[in-house]
Amino acid sequence: MKIIIPGGSGQVGVLLARAWHARGHDVVVLSRSAPRNTAAQPWRFVQWDARTAGSWTQELNGADVVVNLAGRSVNCRYTPANREAIMQSRVESTRVLGEVIASVAQPPRVWLQSSTATIYAHRFDAANDEATGIIGGNEPDAPNTWRFSIDVARAWEQAATAFDLPDTRVVLLRSSIIMSPDRGGVFDTLLRLVRLGLGGTSGDGRQFVSWIHEHDFIAALDWLIERDSLSGAVNIASPNPMPNAQFMRALRDAWGTPVGLPAAAWMLEVGAVFLKTETELVLKSRRVVPRRLTDDGFEFGFATWPEAARELCARARAL
Repeated sequence: MKIIIPGGSGQVGVLLARAWHARGHDVVVLSRSAPRNTAAQPWRFVQWDARTAGSWTQELNGADVVVNLAGRSVNCRYTPANREAIMQSRVESTRVLGEVIASVAQPPRVWLQSSTATIYAHRFDAANDEATGIIGGNEPDAPNTWRFSIDVARAWEQAATAFDLPDTRVVLLRSSIIMSPDRGGVFDTLLRLVRLGLGGTSGDGRQFVSWIHEHDFIAALDWLIERDSLSGAVNIASPNPMPNAQFMRALRDAWGTPVGLPAAAWMLEVGAVFLKTETELVLKSRRVVPRRLTDDGFEFGFATWPEAARELCARARAL
């Protein structure tokens, strides 16, 4: 297959490109710049500005799959300038992709559009699936910065579904946190805290963590590419989200660290300012389950966090 990955130069894009290139697929990453280490990333790179059509559009004509990951990182303070960059980078890149897909003679048969599990409400009472999940934004106890994330997710999805694409199936990937041992990722950050003895409960520890092992993430996208019956919003998450306190305890156990210092909510707020990020990434309860995938017969290789954490820790030790 020929697979186009706009915005595929980040960690998630590298995970996908590495797996698909290893199987012999023609992988093309659309990026503002080529990587420095082309030996580690041997797939093709084509330049684009993520806003306007250019020579890159010819890559989509006759392609099989597009996986759009383009968008500025949300791991920052939500200043007015950053908010605008986060929103516009997602909406503009999605809009121009939709325009090009609608215009080419041989459009890709599948468009997997990145979204986020953060679109769902901050809640503890029940899990959010695609049919009965509550879209967030109106929670009385949620800060304004959390509502911004919901606005971004809504606009992102609306941009992808605004086109009439009779020959292209569109899937909205409401992805949870993707766990891999690669340097610089979320798991690497959490494991560093554990190794330093700081991997304790965050806040009151009740907030649910939705996650997915990298192998299951890739397998889920493979499934969606092949299953013509699946379109629209699909949750990409393990079927077993866990409260933060249990989640961090399982990670400490997997690494063999008996104790982790907890961090109260006010400590996280102070730390977020110094780290130039937002506490939403830690304190929002993301209780999301992949109902459409499991109902369709998809089986997870790592369905529970303790087994996933042990496997990820073993690979992290070997790096």
